Order: sequence, then C-alpha cells, then structure tokens
Amino acid sequence: MDLDVPDFGIPQKLASRMSMAEQHDYLRTRFTRRGALRAGAVTAAVAGVGLGAGAASPAYAAPAALPASSERRGVDGSLTAPFGRHLQYGADPKTQMRVSWQVPFAVRKPYLRIGTSPWALSRKIDAEVRHLSTPVFNGGKIAAAEQFYLHVGLDRLRPGQTYYYGVGHDGFDPADHRNLGTLGTFTTAPARAENFTFTAFGDQGVSYHALANDAVLLAQNPAFHLHAGDICYADSSGSGTSGDTYDARAWDQFLAQTESVAKSVPWMVTTGNHDMEAWYSPQGYGGQNARWSLPDNGPDPVNQPGVYSFVHGNVGVVALDANDVSYEIPANFGISGGRQTAWLDRRLGELRHNRDIDFIVVFFHHCAFSTTSAHASEGGVRDAWVPLFEKHTVDLVINGHNHVYERTDAIKAGRVGRKVPIGERTDPTRDGIVYVTAGAAGRSLYAFPVPDSYEGHVADRDSVDTFHWAKGGAKATETVEWSRVRYTNYSFLAVEVETGSRPRLKVSALAETGQRVDHFEIQRGR
Repeated sequence: MDLDVPDFGIPQKLASRMSMAEQHDYLRTRFTRRGALRAGAVTAAVAGVGLGAGAASPAYAAPAALPASSERRGVDGSLTAPFGRHLQYGADPKTQMRVSWQVPFAVRKPYLRIGTSPWALSRKIDAEVRHLSTPVFNGGKIAAAEQFYLHVGLDRLRPGQTYYYGVGHDGFDPADHRNLGTLGTFTTAPARAENFTFTAFGDQGVSYHALANDAVLLAQNPAFHLHAGDICYADSSGSGTSGDTYDARAWDQFLAQTESVAKSVPWMVTTGNHDMEAWYSPQGYGGQNARWSLPDNGPDPVNQPGVYSFVHGNVGVVALDANDVSYEIPANFGISGGRQTAWLDRRLGELRHNRDIDFIVVFFHHCAFSTTSAHASEGGVRDAWVPLFEKHTVDLVINGHNHVYERTDAIKAGRVGRKVPIGERTDPTRDGIVYVTAGAAGRSLYAFPVPDSYEGHVADRDSVDTFHWAKGGAKATETVEWSRVRYTNYSFLAVEVETGSRPRLKVSALAETGQRVDHFEIQRGR
C-alpha cells in the first residue's frame, strides 16, 4: 500500500456492527491531520482543483455550500460544459420545480435562464453550489473526486405551463446561439386534475440495460418518474458499510446517463441500501443532499432526504426511507426514532381526507412482499408500515431492492384478499393492496425459486416457498399464495391515471424491449 495515502476502509466485521453515523466518525478519526494534508494534495492533483488556504478538509466530507463566485483558476468557462441535468418537483408540483446539474470543475457565477419560449430566456437566477470532496481510498485503488453540483429552486410558477430553461456560468451562456442545443423544458402540474402517466423503477445503476429502459420510459411521456432507491451503485457493497468498494465517480456516469430523461421529467428518488455512503454525513446521506433537491416537507429533510410527499393531479405520492426500518441491513435502523412512521400515519390521513385526491401511491426501497431467492420480503416494513397502508387504504405500493419484476394479488392482513390475474381490476377499499417490485431497472438480475409467470407466459402457482427478514436479521421461512406475476428481465412500471366520474389507475409493466409483461387496473369503490 502507498504509505503516502492513508487506508480509509473499515474492517468488515467492525463495520457490520456500526451505524452509518459511527462509520462516518470512524473514517474522520482515521483521517489524521498528517494524512489529511497528503490525501488532500492527491485529491487536488487528481481533480485539478486547488483547495486553497482555509478550505474545508476532505475529512469532513459533508456537502459544502460554495459561494456563487467560486472559481477554478486556469480553465476558461467556455470550455466547461454543464452536464447531468435533472429535475425534481418541489412540495407543490403546480408551482415549484428544482433544477439541478453538475460541472466538472468549479466555475464562476453559475446560473439558470428560464422563459416560456427558447427565444425569451431573459430571467436569470443565481445557482447554489454544493461541493463534495472524496479522498483517495485504500492506497489509490479508488481515485479521489471533487464534484460540484448546482441547484436552482423555482417557485411561483404557473400551473400547467411549459417552460424552457438553460444552465450556464461565466463563459458559457445557454442563450447564446452556439449553445441553444443545451436547452431543456419542463411542464408544471396542472391546476385541475387531468389524465397523465407516471413511471417507476428501482435499482438502476449504469449499464446498457439502464439506457434501454430510459429510452422506453421516455416514450411513455411521463409527467414524473419515481426511483425507488439504489440509484447509481457508487457503493457496490450495499451492506451499509464502507470499505474499498466506494467510487464517487459512478455518480458522474449515472447523471450523464439519466440526463436524456431527467432534464425534462422530474426524477423523484428515495434512498436504498446502496445509497447509504458512510463518507458523507449525516447518516450516510450527505451525498444525497448534495446531488438532489427533493421536497423538504418530510419529518427531517436533512437526516432523511428521501422522505417526502407531493400531489400531482388526483394522485398523492409518498416517498419513504426503508433503511430506517430494515431488519436485513440495519446500518440506519431506527435513525428517525419513530418520527418517520408517525409522519407517515399523519400524512396518509391528510391525503385520504383530501377530496381532490383519488389515489395514494407509496414508494420506497425494501420490499414488503417479494419471493426472490435474494432479499425476499422485509419484515421491518411489514411490522412498521403495512398496518398503516391498510388503515388508510393505500392504492399502490412500489418497491425495488429485488432485481426483478414481481406483482402480488391484493393483500389484506398478510393474506390474499382477492386474486388479481393479469388484466383484472381490483378495489383497494374491499380487496386489499397490490404491491409491486420494480427493481429491474438496469442492475444485474436476481432469480425466483419458482418459474416466471407473466403476460403471454402464464404459469400460476398455488403457493411459493420463500422467506422474510425477521427482527434481529434472521430469515423466517414462509409459504405464500400472493405471488401473481414474476418476470426475470429488465423492466419498469408505467401507470396511466384517468380522472372523471370513475377514476382509475391502469398499471402496466414494460420490458426494456417495450413488450408488456403485466397489466391490471385499480379502481376504488364508490
């Protein structure tokens, strides 16, 4: 090992017994002052960015907000092109949008231009810079990274309005005729409920399959997209521990890959087990806070940025952080002290009593009900949240974690409330809730203990022998009857929302080829 660069890995046996906060403190402590100076020099050399006197040490690698005038000496702004544009709704999608992007180096005076036509981008708004500094790990096996993320929050927009925008900085003006090809668009949610489509998946990463899914997804013309966690796999271990597997540069690849969709479709993410990155405080979510500007209406936006809600048309959407309740991977177990679950109960009640909302959709990472041979079902979710989903008659629950597509029958009190074969309709007020695992967005695939069963290839089973994670991390075997559709290939979920006198959700699963592998409808009783 290079003695000039400290080793920041945590021994696996030790890390498995530590929370994310404890791992972060451990990494900071190991990063001695002498080592910090040496690693800081290597970091600056790799990234080409001088830290300067008084700069924050990379040891404290929580995101740092830089002034808009931050500048990288020696690089002309015209040669530094923005990339990785991604949109996120604010808490009110009718009037709020957040625009985020990345630059390869620090730039001078970053900003956003916006208008209602590409020829009228007169409004100019300064951007906030969030800087992540990652040191060399394990003798240079993982390279240093200096990452600069820029964000602009747009409020008081007009409902149902299409806007044009461009991002730039001194030397790179998106309104310049040479840069008009870099402009993007977005449309705010309508003032009144209209028919629309949204899409969802989890466990994407960077791959050709991820690109293929994105292309078919964009063809659905979604109003927004839900990403149920395990976003880019910069931490490939997924165990909530930090060792020699973390590579921050995977985020650069991911955001560049996703830009074709996320520059025009709000990309609403939540946190999976691979999104706990111990180097960044708090709770391993400092990187999440730096890269995304999600709605801040959850119980604790700083410590749990993946917990929030929004309303689009007649659909209320709730995002949750299942790391907080996971028996399987306990690195962040209990971090909210029960506040997330209490907030969920209140928020579901508020949405259900809102006369303008017909449907409630909840998405998070760990599966409530799945039969794969890998992660299967998370008992922590069943214990903490499934009773609340049933109390408030949630209409659809979307998960990732297992890298397959699986869809249940309608489940009530842990049993089949009603069988929902492909093409059938279900009523959550009477039958129970359908749970969908949509974790085949691009990462390697998992397997089922029984054959696949999907549209055009139905192989129904009366029961499946599987397991769920019990408190303490043990596997509890079980035989279940609710596994209705299973598809072992890359895919995503598309949901058509219809309004009118009989609102309904038309739910389809589409393979990366565009082939439909499942469909069913949700319509509440009147």
